[in-house]
Amino acid sequence: MAAPDTREHRALPEARGERLDAYLARAFPGLTRSRLQGLIADGHVLSDGKPAKAAQRLRGGELLSLHIPAPVAAIPQAEALPVSVLHEDRDLVVVDKAAGMVVHPGAGHASGTLVNALLHRVKDLAGVGGELRPGIVHRLDKDTTGCLVVAKHEQALVALQKAFKTREVQKTYLALVHGVPPAEGRIETLYGRHPIHRQKFTGKVKEGKTAITLFRVREAFDGAALVEVDLLTGRTHQIRVHLAEAGHPLLCDALYGAGRKAKGAVADAQEAVGRQALHAWRLAFEHPRTHKALDLEAPLPEDFQKALTRLREASVPAGPPTKAKPAAKKPAAKKATGRKR
Repeated sequence: MAAPDTREHRALPEARGERLDAYLARAFPGLTRSRLQGLIADGHVLSDGKPAKAAQRLRGGELLSLHIPAPVAAIPQAEALPVSVLHEDRDLVVVDKAAGMVVHPGAGHASGTLVNALLHRVKDLAGVGGELRPGIVHRLDKDTTGCLVVAKHEQALVALQKAFKTREVQKTYLALVHGVPPAEGRIETLYGRHPIHRQKFTGKVKEGKTAITLFRVREAFDGAALVEVDLLTGRTHQIRVHLAEAGHPLLCDALYGAGRKAKGAVADAQEAVGRQALHAWRLAFEHPRTHKALDLEAPLPEDFQKALTRLREASVPAGPPTKAKPAAKKPAAKKATGRKR
């Protein structure tokens, strides 16, 4: 087991005005920004000897002290956390994951995860597929909401994982994106980690796994669109990457759409949703034991609905259309003469 580690760094003068967590991620490239945010939240980062905050702005010249505690074996504990269940039987449970909830414990998230909530609800879940991720078949990003299936025993876990791998599971998402894409499309690329920004993924690699995304525009607004997306593969951040690299990043996607400026109703919609606007709306698959078709839908969360409402209201004319004046009659054109060429 690794020993605890303490590091010090003097903030450069040109760092003035930068967020602490972003600066530390560059100063200590071996640590991810999320890992640093977890250390800051746990009080392991000091600025001039005082506990720091991830969002604080640097003055330049501060002495930053970073303490990395020795890792401990993390065994998730049951926690009485709210979780919305869409379907449950003796083999599996399908939940509607809330925004802001991490799926399983990891760096900076030892508790408060979906796994902690499920261990409280499903008494025999512990140990299925491993202690850290009991029963977890697939994952959703922290800020993505919607359908997620969890197996209650090893046989169900193996069968469901195989179904996902062989593309027998239909995964349909709803996303709010910048701009209006074509009515429908297919994005197929090689896929892998970004060669420079290691926290990001990209479809612009020469070698990697295949990633396939299908999309359809359900509603078009002024400067944004509601898009329905089918995933034929399940790569990390796939929808976010493919749509962003097609020129239509998700609203509020700080990682892949940070350079996209919003105004008017789109800015209002972003304020309403406050997170990457992605919802795992529908999950359809064959039950691993009964072989009956399961087709489950997660209702749109309130923040997503509010964003949609603001976009729709801005697309509706402010009042009844005014009567157009009749156009002035033009003199009749003279009949052309001569031969046809």
